[in-house]
Amino acid sequence: MAACWLWSAQAAAQDRSKPVQSEDVVRVNTALVQTDVMVLDKGGGFVNGLSRDQFVLKIDGKPREISFFEQVRAGSRNEEAQLAAARGSVNDPRRPTSGGALPLDRGRTIFFFADDLHLSASSVNQTRTLLSHFIDREMGQNDEAVIASTSGQIGFLQQLTDNKRVLLAAVERLKPRPSISASLERPPMTEYQALKIDQNDDDVFGFFVDAVLRDNPGISRATAEEMVHSRASQLLREAASITTNTLATIESLIRSSREIPGRKILFLISDGFFLDNRNSDALDRLRRISSSAAAAGTVIYSIDARGLTAGMNDVTTESAFDTTGRLQRGAAGEVAASQDGLNALAVDTGGRAFFNSNALSAAVTTALKETSTYYLLAWRPENDDQRNQKPGRVDVSVIGRPELVIRFRRRVGEFGSSESASRQSKPAQPNRKESSELLSDALRAKYPLSALPVSLTLNYVDVPQYGSSLTVSLKVVTDSLQYEGAADSRFANLDIAGAIFDIQGKPASTFSKRLTIRAAAGGATAARQSVSYNHFAALKSGLYQVRVAALDEKQARSGSAVQWIEIPDLGSKVLTLSSLIVGEKKAETEVQPNDVASNEAGAALSPLRQVSLNIDHRFMRSSQLRFLTIIYNAAAGTSASSKATVTVDANSKGAAPAPDLAVQVQVFRDNEPVITTPVHKIETEGATDRTRIPYAADLLLDNLQSGRYVLQVTVIDRLKKASASQKYDFQVE
Repeated sequence: MAACWLWSAQAAAQDRSKPVQSEDVVRVNTALVQTDVMVLDKGGGFVNGLSRDQFVLKIDGKPREISFFEQVRAGSRNEEAQLAAARGSVNDPRRPTSGGALPLDRGRTIFFFADDLHLSASSVNQTRTLLSHFIDREMGQNDEAVIASTSGQIGFLQQLTDNKRVLLAAVERLKPRPSISASLERPPMTEYQALKIDQNDDDVFGFFVDAVLRDNPGISRATAEEMVHSRASQLLREAASITTNTLATIESLIRSSREIPGRKILFLISDGFFLDNRNSDALDRLRRISSSAAAAGTVIYSIDARGLTAGMNDVTTESAFDTTGRLQRGAAGEVAASQDGLNALAVDTGGRAFFNSNALSAAVTTALKETSTYYLLAWRPENDDQRNQKPGRVDVSVIGRPELVIRFRRRVGEFGSSESASRQSKPAQPNRKESSELLSDALRAKYPLSALPVSLTLNYVDVPQYGSSLTVSLKVVTDSLQYEGAADSRFANLDIAGAIFDIQGKPASTFSKRLTIRAAAGGATAARQSVSYNHFAALKSGLYQVRVAALDEKQARSGSAVQWIEIPDLGSKVLTLSSLIVGEKKAETEVQPNDVASNEAGAALSPLRQVSLNIDHRFMRSSQLRFLTIIYNAAAGTSASSKATVTVDANSKGAAPAPDLAVQVQVFRDNEPVITTPVHKIETEGATDRTRIPYAADLLLDNLQSGRYVLQVTVIDRLKKASASQKYDFQVE
């Protein structure tokens, strides 16, 4: 089997340990509270070079001393450390405690919330266009995004991911969802008209009372007025329920994002909603969302999906016919009222609102540019109320610069003191739950857990001996396990589990196992320890999510990892590549660099057996990255005389016209190519199976700086005039 060179070494040593470098953890419990501040000039550009002394900070109107001040670049490798410092913690408690370095080149975390219960059909189409534009053109190499909705119609795909295929599939699920049920009563009444009736607007109320009297001769005016009030109240109760659902879903999304380190951006896309204080607690919910956003480090940017509009109704909305002009007078201020909630959420969290513009994608671009750099300010609470994180109003200004636009969080809540964060990061106490429950919780966790470091890699291949197969390979760092038993036979138990889900969230394959980890002989403690495990699954074509988790039952510490993979349909005869199966060749391995392009198993695997599968996607600069991919559905060659396609018999030993394939290898950092090889021909002479053509090569890493990269291998079929690519993200240390 052409991929055995990587799997066999791992399968044979699934319970073998490797040493890990430990790190002393220093925890400093303080009570600093922080806010991020964006300072922009009139043109919208960030104002660089401001100092601490130029800022004035007030909490509930009282001047406060700025205890911490720094300029931060969002998504940079230093942002998380700077945020931790502003909390007064040398070591961020939400960091993994495995001793591993912080991820380099960490990208932005972006949430798109489509308020589909307040989006018209045309606005849904506008939203889909905006989202597709971001995914195709704006999303960076290391960015992660999630597309969520009020109704939950996106379902299983409503998850944070860097996989563009998953995000595009989520966009496809976004459909118009009528919220308020259509009424058979005439004339039709809108939510804003019902709100005006509830507020005793004479024009709107009089119009509907007169309409009831016309349609019901003989009833008194008092009866007609009661009927109109009853109808308006019923509509407002239904609308208030929908608005409450919207705000509750936003708050839940923001609260859950506290588990994600760093600053987050949330785009709230809606046609707006009304703040009905009599029938809902909307204002209180807005304040809670602002406090939750402060605690989670989330900035909200609101986008009115209606774009440039003169009124609320579009051609798909039935409206009452009014020759008296009373409804038109009553509708004054309707659009602005529907935008009040959107504006409040944006302003109070340090963002801004984009209204009355058809350039929705430009709004996203502007917001991402604005949030790319900011000033981080922190202060020390002076009383118990502030230490207990009671919400307070924040005001920030720059001395002598009234022309500057300053955006900041206007409310702080339980906002990330190191003590609060450390409480969240502490492992659960042992024996509170059964191990099966703890492992199941880790497997279902909304975001990956890091108390126990877990790595995951997925590899898909199709080979004659086994057919189509997905290999799930997980690696767990075990240096922190608590061993038990006699000195000469110390051991620790590690529970692992995994599940493969299809695009609907239905399980396609599962596994669970208890591994027994033996301590080093003689009781010696190794510098680095890890254990690996492989699970094989035969799957149909489609998009799948793989979740794995590990549990140290003794200490009730768990970790998890999540990845997506698309299994291709080889029956479509489209040029396709298997996964990039990647291993690391250490510097001490005496093997010459090799560029293999042969279909013969012996020739292809000979130099590759000396490396093993790299599961954690981390490489030393002194090593070499070696990859293998298999090319499927390449076009067969043609005869020189007739130019007709030659059908190749896989059992024939005779030579057949070879495919005409070329390959290019590129390495990207922050979407910019740092390595690009010339396009060169793949030699396939002498191969008999044209349906599966392996290609392998080495990549030297010594010229790459430490950071995150993406390897892209592109194969070109010159006969089919088609190409196929596969990508592999990795980190150089």
